[in-house]
Amino acid sequence: MFKLATLVYLKHAGHTLMLHRIKRAHDLHQGKWNGLGGKFEPGESPEACAVREVYEESGLTIRHPELRGFLTFPRFRDDEDWYAFVFVARQFSGTLADSAEGVLAWIEDSRLLDLSLWEGDRIFLPWLDQDRFFSGRFFYENGQFRSHEVAFYPPHAPQTHATETAGTATANATANATANATANATANATANATDDSVCWVCGGPVLAHLCKITCTVCGFRRDCSDP
Repeated sequence: MFKLATLVYLKHAGHTLMLHRIKRAHDLHQGKWNGLGGKFEPGESPEACAVREVYEESGLTIRHPELRGFLTFPRFRDDEDWYAFVFVARQFSGTLADSAEGVLAWIEDSRLLDLSLWEGDRIFLPWLDQDRFFSGRFFYENGQFRSHEVAFYPPHAPQTHATETAGTATANATANATANATANATANATANATDDSVCWVCGGPVLAHLCKITCTVCGFRRDCSDP
């Protein structure tokens, strides 16, 4: 069995519209902050589903949603595989309405990772601001995050693959624009092996949250207490 859905993040003036799922009893997402979206209706395109779901949940009508990625969640609930088309919407109209799903709020982008999120969301949310498409697979067991894999598809450049497993984070930043770029990334990683301000694998920018440091480029993740 599988579930096909959309996940939409509305962006405006340095803020993202998020939904705090606190209204429905027995909600799988109870207490979590999510983007907007939901399941496909028969014959619906991803874009049509995104527009409809955002309107139903917020009263806002989005225009020209940007498809930024695709997420796979194997056996996320009751042996169901969940698949989500991930959109960013920057153009919309209407008046924000109460949602039956939860409480809507515009959250400063700098505070997104401070929210009560699914652990995997902390990894892919920074990818929304990058100029490349992602295809990620996130593994949960009994609601607990275990690992993830991702393939990136940047324009006019080879794709990059990254893999992480809980407790033992591993990543490969492979072939960027040229072989020189790869060599430079390796050199940077070696030089910065004790620097918490950059990724130890590719030398890219990182985000730190609760002593977890995640690279926004290759997805490598580690504890800030690592030697």
